Amino acid sequence: MKQVLNVSGMSCEHCAGRVEEAVSALAGVNKVKVKLKKNEVKVNFDDTLQSIDTISTTINELGYQVEN
Repeated sequence: MKQVLNVSGMSCEHCAGRVEEAVSALAGVNKVKVKLKKNEVKVNFDDTLQSIDTISTTINELGYQVEN
């Protein structure tokens, strides 16, 4: 499953790297790409192993805000 999340609070490559690393570490996540200029996180994951709610919570716990 592919999902695009709108995420506020990311301002630099370090922020993007933190999000990519944390989300990539979740079971079932195949690919993560952060687009800072668009405030987007694109996630490709196996929805039988992972939920979008857990992915969103992981990003929120890093101090960023998932808006959708």
